[in-house]
Amino acid sequence: MTRTISAEVSLEVEEIIASLSLAEKLQMLDGDNEFWPGLIEMTAGGYNRIPYVAGALPDHGIAGIRFSDGPRGVVMGNSTCFPVAMARGASFDVDLEEAVGNVIGREVRAQGGNLFAGVCVNLLRHPAWGRAQETYGEDPVLLGEMGAALTRGVQKHVMACVKHFALNSMENARFQVDVTCDPSTLREVYLPHFKRIVDEGVASVMSAYNSVNGEWCGQSPALLTGILRDEWGFDGFVMTDFIFGMRDSTTAINAGQDLEMPFRMLHQRDLGSAVAHGEVAVTTVDTACRRILGQQLRFRSIGSSTRAAYEMSVVASPPHRALARRASAESMVLLSNADTLLPLAVDRIRRVAVIGKLADTENTGDGGSSKVRPPSVVSPLAGLREALEPLGIEVVYHDGSDEAAAASTAGSADVAIMVVGYTHEDEGEYVGLAGRSRDLQAGFPALPAELKEKLEASTAANRDGQGMSLGGDRTSLELRFGDRSLIDAVAGAQRATLVVVECGSAVLMESWRHKVAAIVVSWYPGMEGGHALADVLLGRVNPSGHLPFSIPTSEEHLPLFDRHATSVSYGPLHGQWLLDDLGVAAAFPFGFGLSYTSFDFETAEIISEHMVSVTVLNSGPVSGATVVQLYRRSEGKPTKLCGFAKVVLEPGMRQRIMVPVHDASAFNGTLFASQFAGDPQGLMVSTIGEGNAG
Repeated sequence: MTRTISAEVSLEVEEIIASLSLAEKLQMLDGDNEFWPGLIEMTAGGYNRIPYVAGALPDHGIAGIRFSDGPRGVVMGNSTCFPVAMARGASFDVDLEEAVGNVIGREVRAQGGNLFAGVCVNLLRHPAWGRAQETYGEDPVLLGEMGAALTRGVQKHVMACVKHFALNSMENARFQVDVTCDPSTLREVYLPHFKRIVDEGVASVMSAYNSVNGEWCGQSPALLTGILRDEWGFDGFVMTDFIFGMRDSTTAINAGQDLEMPFRMLHQRDLGSAVAHGEVAVTTVDTACRRILGQQLRFRSIGSSTRAAYEMSVVASPPHRALARRASAESMVLLSNADTLLPLAVDRIRRVAVIGKLADTENTGDGGSSKVRPPSVVSPLAGLREALEPLGIEVVYHDGSDEAAAASTAGSADVAIMVVGYTHEDEGEYVGLAGRSRDLQAGFPALPAELKEKLEASTAANRDGQGMSLGGDRTSLELRFGDRSLIDAVAGAQRATLVVVECGSAVLMESWRHKVAAIVVSWYPGMEGGHALADVLLGRVNPSGHLPFSIPTSEEHLPLFDRHATSVSYGPLHGQWLLDDLGVAAAFPFGFGLSYTSFDFETAEIISEHMVSVTVLNSGPVSGATVVQLYRRSEGKPTKLCGFAKVVLEPGMRQRIMVPVHDASAFNGTLFASQFAGDPQGLMVSTIGEGNAG
């Protein structure tokens, strides 16, 4: 059970609460901005450019919650744009993720915020999910450890919020869908990563829009009180997802919902009356205020004492950009490398053809609430030109609009580098249903006549692309037909063709993956993505990314996904677990990733119920990193990841690596150390009978 509030802070909180009037207490429980002015600013393209403030009481010295969104960086101002969370999940590097969190926390605070709501750990159940890019992958252990690392980093400076609690892994249907899930699946698959981050001491939890087992998440006593507080001992505060995250004021606060975000809405309209009529106890209001105040006072003394640490000059500063470049390079996954095309032999190359519209596009990911506005973005083409041209290598570019011309350009070069994939138009946050639903708009206050014209103007601006993009769940897991056709044409003209895929989750590649020499998944790589791509392709950085999900050979091997569903049942199997259960091979399994060197796992030993040691040898020609992955195999159950650690080794170097075991049931079965799920060269650690503890 995690307790984050000290006795001294608790005493101060009680003194403040005793000094507040009921009206002031109610004022703490929602956003400080009036609804319509706030919504007009948001829809006109001003989402979270400055902090959203909630519950400020300046007369009592209470600054309030000052919210900033994420997770690929701070969405306020012109901040450092890191690769998306899914990319960082592919790094399997908790130290790197904590460093990213440290930068994000500093940049939030430098811009007037005190809470970062970008710890997104919803499990990737199906790769069509539009916001898959905002999470870390399909495995609960990976999600929990990466989310805990981001939380540690952020909370060196400001409060962190983990989201969206719970079972939120569909986008278009998120405002209407009821997800049913049995208790064991809920606790074993969809909730353990949230608990891991609660145990890390996260300040806040954001509830989800969807319904779980018949009740909206934002007002579910089973989730917000029964599990989160009674079972896990969470003593932080819960906030709603924005605008539509709470359906009924009375039901929500009685269920354990503390803060309605981001504007004055249902609580302002209904909560005072509910208290007056005895439907909500004053003690319930006090409890919500206590949680919100407690976390604010907890973080009052956290952070650097050096004033320069939070000056605006730290935002997107050279050290922060360097970390974004490193995170991008270490996230990239090398899926294939026929004839050892990579790293590029620059001493034997005189001309490189770069093909595809996305090569010359700033493509950092979703255009919704996670959108970061960096001061500049390095495209793949710009990064490659900057790296290759000083070496005397000519870089020629074709956008791919004319397949024959693109193929000719590729054929006249020594190497063709194609950049294909998705953008925010293909996948991302979706608010279309909310804009049409009368049920969802029932909680809106009356629109003042003097604001009608401003609302119409802001809505028009949003339609014109100045506000949030539509995004949504993907309709296909394939690349666009034009991309697939272009790959055929270019690969037919140039044997040495490399395909770089920009995406947020799995892409089916069966129609073309065997036609090209190499494939690199670069994700939405952030503001330094072009430089990072050049680092990897030229061998300045040895690729060490590993897939945080499995890539199937067919969509038939995935759970049913209906992006318009009103109800869906989540079972215990998805991703790699489902492929194993079906007995079908993945195109690329969970944890897969190639390197420019090779690694051997030589010995393994159980140190304790929480630690396994594995001796790793770099048996290849160059330095590089790999991820030691521990898997449990147990009769009748899916093979599950139970721990991982990343190691960097020079050629010929061996090292004994301590791998933490995060799954308490790991030793109830057969434990293997491997480099990816189903690795035939996996090293058996020990075979232990069911029920034994090592």
